[in-house]
Amino acid sequence: MVEQIQGKTVLITGSSRGIGLAIAKHFDQLGAQVVLHSRYGIDEKIKSQFNLPPLEVKFELTNQQAINRAITDLYQTNEFKGVDILINNAGITADQLAVNMSSENFTQVIHANLIGTFNVTQPILKHMLKSKSGCIINMSSIVGLHGNIGQVNYAASKAGLIGMTKTLAKEAARRQVRVNAIAPGMFKSDMTDVLSDKIKERILETIPMKRFGNVTELAEVAEFLAESSYMTGQTIVIDGGQSI
Repeated sequence: MVEQIQGKTVLITGSSRGIGLAIAKHFDQLGAQVVLHSRYGIDEKIKSQFNLPPLEVKFELTNQQAINRAITDLYQTNEFKGVDILINNAGITADQLAVNMSSENFTQVIHANLIGTFNVTQPILKHMLKSKSGCIINMSSIVGLHGNIGQVNYAASKAGLIGMTKTLAKEAARRQVRVNAIAPGMFKSDMTDVLSDKIKERILETIPMKRFGNVTELAEVAEFLAESSYMTGQTIVIDGGQSI
C-alpha cells in the first residue's frame, strides 16, 4: 500500500537552505503542507517559492524549552491538524582529529545532532501515537555506518541516530507510526561547496559513480520512505556506491 503525500503536513528541520530546503520544496511539489524550521526565521523570499504558503517554527536544536514551546504553539495553531511526516534533517559539524578535539566540540555536535533530534521528535511522536499514524525520517550519514577521519563527534551522533531510529520503530509500530533513516554520502550542498577542488577530486576517487549526488535524488528517497507504508526501522544508504 502506498500512502499519499498530497494533503499531508511535513515538518523538516534545518530547512532554511541547502538539503533541508530542497526536500521541503520537493514535498511542496507533491502537494504537502510544509512546515519550515530555522534558528532565526525564514526569509520571505524563500517562502514565496512555495505553491502552498509554508508554516514556520523557530528554535535552536540545543534549547529544549524553545523546542517544546514552538511545537506546542504549532499544534495550537488554528486549523492545524498535526504533523504527518517529520524529517529530522538539521545538524552541525565541528571536525577535528580525536586527539585534538575538545570535549566542548564533541558535546556540541552530540547535543545538536542527536539530543536535539530526540527533543524535536518526542513531542511530535506523542501526537502521532495518539492519532495512530505518522512517519519519521532521520537524516543520518554513511559516516555513522563506517566512520570518517576527523569526525568522531559527527560519526557518533549519526550512528546514534540509527540506533534511535531502530528503537523508536519498534516502540511505535503497534500504533502504525513508522520510523526510518537515510544515510547519504556526498551531495552537492552548502557544506561541499566550500571544499577545495583538490579535496573534491580526492573524494570523487572513492565514489564508483564519480560524482556527488544532487539534492533531488535525496528528496526522492525521503518521498519513498514517506510513501512506503510497510517499511520501518530501516536505514537507506544513498551514496553512489561510496560505501561498497
